[in-house]
Formats: sequence, C-alpha cells, structure tokens
Amino acid sequence: MSWGNRSVLMEFVFLAYPSRPELRVLSFLGVSLVYTFIISGNVLIVVAIQAEARLHTPMYYFLGSLSGVELCYVAVVVPHILANILQSEKTITLLACATQMALFIGLGSADCFLLAMMAYDRYVAICHPLQYPLIMTITLCVRLAVASVVTGLFLSLQLVAFIFSLPFCRARGIEHFFCDVPPVMRLVCADSHIHELSVLVAATLAIAVPFLLIATSYAFIVAAVLKMPSAAGRRRAFSTCSSHLTVVLLQYGCCAFMYLRPNSSYHPKQDRFISLVYTLGTPLLNPLIYTLRNSEMKGAIGRVLTRNHPSQNN
Repeated sequence: MSWGNRSVLMEFVFLAYPSRPELRVLSFLGVSLVYTFIISGNVLIVVAIQAEARLHTPMYYFLGSLSGVELCYVAVVVPHILANILQSEKTITLLACATQMALFIGLGSADCFLLAMMAYDRYVAICHPLQYPLIMTITLCVRLAVASVVTGLFLSLQLVAFIFSLPFCRARGIEHFFCDVPPVMRLVCADSHIHELSVLVAATLAIAVPFLLIATSYAFIVAAVLKMPSAAGRRRAFSTCSSHLTVVLLQYGCCAFMYLRPNSSYHPKQDRFISLVYTLGTPLLNPLIYTLRNSEMKGAIGRVLTRNHPSQNN
C-alpha cells in the first residue's frame, strides 16, 4: 500500500484521555489555564523585548526567539489535546499524526539549539567582553536563530519520514495524548533494534550535540569567572547565567529521559507525565525563570503592562 493511500485509510486512536465526564472537565480547565499562562508569559516577553530599546541586545534577542518558538511549539499539540478531551472519538489520521510529530519534534529541537546559541552568547560576553560587540552582531544573531529552527525542522523531517515509512501493527492505539516518538514507535511491526538505533542517532544530534556545546561553553565560562579578582564580579557573571542554566537542566533533563533510551524502557503512565512537563511545564516556567531573576525584564514587562493603562488621575 502506498504512503498516500495509508494516510487516507489509516487512523490512530489516543488511549490516554480520561473517560469520566468530571475528569474530562477538570482536565480541560487545567490545560486551558496553563495554556493561557504560557501564551501570556511568552507574548509579554516578546512584546517587552520589541518595545524596549535597551533590550535590543543579543541576549534578549535570543530570549525573544526562544519565546516565539515555544509559542509555536505548544500550539502544535495543546489545542489538539483540548479538542480531544471534549471529543468522544479521539482519532488522528496517519498524515496528521506525522505532521504533528514533525512540527513538535522540529520546534522542540529548535528550542535545544537556541539554548546552545544562548550559551555561546554568554561565553562570548564573559570570556571575550571587549570583542563581544564585534562578534555578536545582529546579523549573526539572526543567522544563528534561523539556523536553529531550520536545523531542528530538517532533523525532525528526516526522523518522521523514517518512522512513518515503517510498517505499523494492526493495533493502532497510542498510549499518549499526542503523536510523540516513543508511543508511536511502539506500534511499529519490524525489527525494533535497528529502528531504535536510527531514532537514537537522530535524537543524539538534536539533544546531545547542543548539550555538548552548552557544557563546553559553561566550562570556559566557569574557568573565566574563577579568574576574576572581584567577588562581586564573579557573582554578577554567574547571575547572568543562572536563569539560562536552570532552563537548560529542565529542558534537557526531560528530553534526554524521553528520547535517549531504548524503546523497551517505555512506561506509558510515567512517560505521559514527563511529556506533560516538557510540553506544558517548561514553556510555562521559562518566562517565570527569566523574568523573576532579571530586573531589566521585570521592569520592561511592567512598563508594557502599564503603558496603555494610565492612572485615573490623568
């Protein structure tokens, strides 16, 4: 059967959604609330960076790009999750499943690459402060951000094309909320060892390689900071990196747990919880982490929120 015919005839069924009406209502309200906070927080960051001239620097440009990618990232799956909670039939065609997976994995990979670019930016700022304006130009920042998204989507398309070229079993129930790699790979009827190895290679390129770049950047950063004579200077240098490092550990910890392991260790209930952490939790926490520990961002967001709301005395 051709791929085109399969995309029309084949459907997958999501099995992870609650069946009891009260649980469906609570799930819908909970996910809707989190989604609203995610959109609000990330949109505020993008608008604040755009509106404030003092934030037109490479560090904030990458932060704005990260928020923009995460808005697209959650939009790929969360509206679909909300619709499925309310629907009685929770099905998806093979073509729609492949599209959702390609965008989800691609934008998630772009997130990882952008975090690596942000680590490089901090490395140049701390280790080569005099050359920083010459190295981190706006042109380079745009190219790095675009390259992160293009590379993430390219790797994702290769992976998804490979997965959906494999034969699927008759049982087409996905033990998950959306089309992610581990639960879909469980439905493949073929020699799993070779295919798992191929998926592992793709995941390594998207996760381990950027993490290696981040670790290398921070090794140089730590070495440079420890050589600073002033304790205040060391604290200031570490404070500029602490928010980014917190996000890196959260993002890469979840992604490594989900994708850098064999298919045999897949546990549906446990993995569904982990997937919700990096699908909803990370995009929700990122704006909080970057704003609560950054006085410039807090001030910029405050000015954005009050700019169109003058006091009643005026």
